[in-house]
Amino acid sequence: MVHFFKLIRYKNLVMIAFVQLIFRFGYFKLNNIVTGMSNFQYCLLVVATVFIAAAGYVINDIFDQDTDLINKPSKVIVGKYISESSAYNIYVALNIIGVGVGFVLSRMVLQPKFFIIFILIAALLYVYATYLKQTVFLGNLVISFLAAITILIIGVFDIYTTLYEGNKAQMTVLMEILTDYAKFAFVITLIREIVKDIQDYKGDFETGLKTTAVTLGVQNTKYIAFALSILLTLYLGYYTYTYFMNNNLYYATLYMLVFVLSPLILNSIKFFSANDTKTFASISFLYKISMFFGILSLLIVTFNIKNNG
Repeated sequence: MVHFFKLIRYKNLVMIAFVQLIFRFGYFKLNNIVTGMSNFQYCLLVVATVFIAAAGYVINDIFDQDTDLINKPSKVIVGKYISESSAYNIYVALNIIGVGVGFVLSRMVLQPKFFIIFILIAALLYVYATYLKQTVFLGNLVISFLAAITILIIGVFDIYTTLYEGNKAQMTVLMEILTDYAKFAFVITLIREIVKDIQDYKGDFETGLKTTAVTLGVQNTKYIAFALSILLTLYLGYYTYTYFMNNNLYYATLYMLVFVLSPLILNSIKFFSANDTKTFASISFLYKISMFFGILSLLIVTFNIKNNG
């Protein structure tokens, strides 16, 4: 059972669930915003997202066996603790549950056409694992896009389904906030994926995968990740000043500086001396921390606004 949870990357799944739940219960509910789904329906959305994501991790491990044996032999699950055929069965089962729950949810919110979203996500994860992952930059973009989708899908199901002329202005603001956080998730995931390409360079190179790091070289790929990190840091600094500081949200401003911007600045510094797998793994982890606290900032902002009120 332990190996099963490692296979589906349970920590990452908890993160996905956390991201979606924080919007519902850390923002919408705390601000008494009327949205389109009941709590039960929203939980179904979380379940569908998590199961499809879990299936994506499984199929990725199935096709990464050769590279993982080189890059991280101690973390290999498929072929070592769980057979490839069993992994395929797990992959199919997780997708059936995830897409099935998505189908039920789409019918419940009277938007049956939304069902196609879950199919497309599952299909895109499969195409990524089997083909796109080994293409320059495209695979990185796809995973980053899917990270953003876990946030944007909230707007599709919880905002669009309750939209009418009377609440259009409020819902437009909500969608803009979701989009801002989705953009943050997209960029920070993109940087992490590029860094992971550098981490996995040896195995990817030896198995003939044409990833960004293999094609452009480790040094050039590091420059790209560094540049994106600087741009993200500058943008978040501007965003914090414009939307938090200028609106007297001092707690939120301090929070962003300490828990989100500081790790990003530290990573930018670490890039200069990064030349081994361990250092890049540390950088990747700091980006994950920044993303976690970045999403959590929504809750801090909410409490700051209520406190100022």
